[in-house]
This record gives sequence, structure tokens and C-alpha cells, in this order.
Amino acid sequence: MTKLILQNITRIKILNRYYRITKFYSFMQNIAFKTVLILGLIILLYLALDHFIVDTEVLFNSLVSKFSPLLMFSIFFTSEFLLGLIPPEFFIAWTSKTINPWLHVFLLGSLSYLVGILAYYLGKFLFQLKAVKVFLEKRVSKYTHSLKKWGGFFIVAGAMLPIPYSMVSLTSGLINYHIKYYLFWSLFRYLRFFLYALVVFRMI
Repeated sequence: MTKLILQNITRIKILNRYYRITKFYSFMQNIAFKTVLILGLIILLYLALDHFIVDTEVLFNSLVSKFSPLLMFSIFFTSEFLLGLIPPEFFIAWTSKTINPWLHVFLLGSLSYLVGILAYYLGKFLFQLKAVKVFLEKRVSKYTHSLKKWGGFFIVAGAMLPIPYSMVSLTSGLINYHIKYYLFWSLFRYLRFFLYALVVFRMI
């Protein structure tokens, strides 16, 4: 038992040293700073919108009454696949005015998770096309480099933080990252939506 504990401690020390050498901690600090900054900007934008332009409660109530959940989920799905053209927080805010907000947050997370899987398999398919593979590897080289260095932790960062999640998923398929581990680490996408919902629901 003691030997096993010592082995685990040694493994943790080695991992810690590796992540310091590869600057993973610096990367996470930078992303965390950007996350706080983006969340702050979203809150300020919401407050400015609500105070100077339009009553946001009326706006989201109007969306609920005029647009069906199916349409909103379709727009969200398309947006997620196209690198999050519309911030997910907008759709989370919309769910706060629906009859079952937490269920709808769960559905948003599920759709986002599904988009990631589709992007992953798109990456695997493109991996078979040599010309496309070379082109994409140049375009997503920073994601490829990070994923090869940090593996699952980078997928968690993509799932939780303001990194293009579909691009991280595409890169995972492109480098043939093991699907079992990809699916596991991507589950943090659900946590991201529920945590952000806790913040957004308090604002609205």
C-alpha cells in the first residue's frame, strides 16, 4: 500500500514537472484570465444593453413567445458547428425564460457535445485526405501542438473555456486522438454550460 502511494506521488511529481516545462500552467493562467475578462465584458454588455437600449427581460420573453425551442436549438447547433458565431451565453439567457430552464441548459450542453463528436469524426475523415490534412494541419497547428503536448487537459480547456470547442474536437479527430478519451474529457462541456447558467440566471 505504501509503495503504491509513493508511486502515485512520484507520478504526480513527474507530471507536475512536465506541465511546468511545457508551460501548461502558463497557458491555463492566460486562458483563465481571458475567461474572466470575457465574462466581465458579457456582464457589462448585458447591463449596458438592459439600461440603455432594451429591456432584456422583455427581449428574452419575446424570444420565448415568438420562436419555438426547436428553432432556437437549431440556430444554436449551427452556431456551435461554425465555431460559436453566437455566444452560448445568449442561448443560456434564453433558457432562463423557458418553462424548464435547467432541462434546456442540459439540451444545449448535449447539442454542443454532439457538435464536438461530429467535428471529431469530420477530422478523422479529413485525416484520410492528404491534401486537406496538410492544409488543415497548418491552420490548426497551435491546437495540434497543444493537444499532442497536453492531451485530455487541453480538451477539458476547450470544453470549459473560451477556446473554439469544435476546432479542438476537429483537431482531436485529425490527429486520431483516442475516441474513448475524447468522449470522456468532453463531458466537461456539460459542466461548462451549467456553471455559466448559474452566473447568467443570477443576472437576469
